[in-house]
Amino acid sequence: MDKDNFLYPRSRYRGAVKPENLVFNANLQEFSQRVNYICCLETGGKLSPEASYKEIKALWKQLKRSKQQLGIGEPEAPQ
Repeated sequence: MDKDNFLYPRSRYRGAVKPENLVFNANLQEFSQRVNYICCLETGGKLSPEASYKEIKALWKQLKRSKQQLGIGEPEAPQ
């Protein structure tokens, strides 16, 4: 098994297949995985609660920016 596949597993996408949805789904899965690692480090005493909060907040801002740039959730323009 590939190390990256083991450490960063990806689930299948089951929504509407559009490039922006696939990219956002990948970003969302990465966000989820990284938040999980941060939570584990904080629970294990390797990271302070304040540092954990700051890192998760920065990850959330990245995800939010990604959503806006991809136009996810915005009404589609009539063609």
